[in-house]
Amino acid sequence: MVDDARFEDGGEKALRLKALEPEDLPVIASLVQDAVFPGSEMTWDRRGRRFAVLLNRFRWEDGRSPERVQSVLTIEDAVRVASQGVERGDADMVLSLLTLEWEPGEDGTGACVLTLAGDGAIRVEVEALEVTLTDVTRPYVAPSGKKPEHPGD
Repeated sequence: MVDDARFEDGGEKALRLKALEPEDLPVIASLVQDAVFPGSEMTWDRRGRRFAVLLNRFRWEDGRSPERVQSVLTIEDAVRVASQGVERGDADMVLSLLTLEWEPGEDGTGACVLTLAGDGAIRVEVEALEVTLTDVTRPYVAPSGKKPEHPGD
């Protein structure tokens, strides 16, 4: 007899998720909540139409011990990137990602908005929604030793 797979069975596997529809994005958004990254880890390849950021994301899906893992968040078909409240001259400033949301436009276009702690935001306008989250390292113990806290937790 074959048992059904359990959530715990995937605990040590690297994530690779893709959002192609607006309904898919909240899953990725929940996994990148509280990710931190230095400004130097953001890149926009204008010719390749790709925005990417190397995140140190909290492993919300693990639930056992407070761990982080490095992941690449990639937004394809990027036609414009703008930021607010992000000091462009300070590439070593550590940014904290609060949310990732989709703002629909016309005919499948729209924008992925990364809202940062401290009233910062990065807006990536795209021709079509295609967001990928890929773990690129093994998990490591979170330096703080605890999970991020939010008001009301």
